[in-house]
Amino acid sequence: MGRYVCPVAAVMFLLGLAVTSATRGGTMTEVRFMTLDPGHFHAGLVQKEMYPNVARRVHVYAPLGADLTEHLNRIVAFNSRRDSPTAWELEVHAGPDSLQRMLREKPGNVVVLSGRNRGKIDKIKASVEAGLNVLSDKPWIIDPADFPKLESALATAERRGLIAYDIMTERYEITTMLQRELINDKSIFGTMLPGSLAEPSVYMESVHHLFKMVAGMVNRRPAWFFDVEQQGESVPDVGTHLVDLVQWMLYPDASIDYRKDVQVLAAKRWPTVMSREEFQKVTGEPDFPAYLQAHVHDGKLDYYCNGQVSYALRGVHVKLDVLWRYEAPPGTGDTHFAYFKGSRSRVEIRQGKEENYRPELYVVPNDASDRAALAPLLAKKMEQMRKEFPGVSLSDHGGDFRIDIPDKHRVGHEAHFAQVTHKFLQYLKDARAMPAWERPNMLAKYWVTTQALKLGRRQGNDR
Repeated sequence: MGRYVCPVAAVMFLLGLAVTSATRGGTMTEVRFMTLDPGHFHAGLVQKEMYPNVARRVHVYAPLGADLTEHLNRIVAFNSRRDSPTAWELEVHAGPDSLQRMLREKPGNVVVLSGRNRGKIDKIKASVEAGLNVLSDKPWIIDPADFPKLESALATAERRGLIAYDIMTERYEITTMLQRELINDKSIFGTMLPGSLAEPSVYMESVHHLFKMVAGMVNRRPAWFFDVEQQGESVPDVGTHLVDLVQWMLYPDASIDYRKDVQVLAAKRWPTVMSREEFQKVTGEPDFPAYLQAHVHDGKLDYYCNGQVSYALRGVHVKLDVLWRYEAPPGTGDTHFAYFKGSRSRVEIRQGKEENYRPELYVVPNDASDRAALAPLLAKKMEQMRKEFPGVSLSDHGGDFRIDIPDKHRVGHEAHFAQVTHKFLQYLKDARAMPAWERPNMLAKYWVTTQALKLGRRQGNDR
């Protein structure tokens, strides 16, 4: 097969992207990205900005099809925007043997992966075994049977001094960062309560929507998105972020051992039922494809995209709900709710009507009589926080304290990908800078998500 497939070259010419030669410049210390099978827009968001010491030429290995074209469109949009345009050059290698060809040619030293979650761990494992660093979006695994492959891939990366990094964007959401600060301040939060299975002391709910309008256009989802065998169910997919946040917030800078510190206690799953018309509206496809027919009943698709898991983390009871609804009510959107219960207060993120459907952070005193004592402590905490987050302040909301966050700190989900990439590049420059807890905590995270799936399926389907 030649280096280029003519249709891709033509598409790139029409879109205004440079179709470069095979010359490989730069030094061995230069970071060179290779994007492999971009099946989700997250791969494109890694390139929303340029980075120091990262080559502008990126090699893309993918089958010729809609996923590749959409990826090219995104990079074009970044290169052609009016404000701070990027200057990426793409060399596209289009063909069905993308992984094998990338490993054979190896024009870069970092593999960027997103989408098509089934088999993603095989690509990651093959990449690190070939001496390549990996920056990949979640989830790395969606099936408990693949957990040993995850252990092997991370062990190989550690042994060979490579960085294999999971794109955990929610660590960079401002309300989450400040929530983490507050629950680790004993003068305000007290000590973490253990809770119980019936009354967990940590609860998170994440609600997403299948049908969305973006910039006046339908945000099309590929038909394979609705195949849980490819995309994964809700807890192994979106739930990865929530499990990561719980351990990152509760035990900062501490390693979690999934064999001793985690007990998955209960889980369940249930579908969002979609009509054929709803499926057509969100995918643009005329009908349910053959690989979804097993989940079609009476002309409607049972899409198992809702899940719940309860588990104990070092004795602290946690409950997570990960939900997908078809369409948000007018004026609303995706939402995140989270609380942590301490002996002195509860710290929670709300995103309801009162918050104009944007996340806001609250501190709720456990005892009304203790409210007056908490006020000056929170005021002092705001002074400390303003050193890193200028402008944060405190306001009274009917007995609850709200942390008011200036808009300049609300950079948005898309910007978080560049923040994660900057952190990855820092670790790439010096592998010793990567915290020792990242690897064991990644294992703990995927142990929870995949064991939740196993337990939920064992308990049967709720329909």
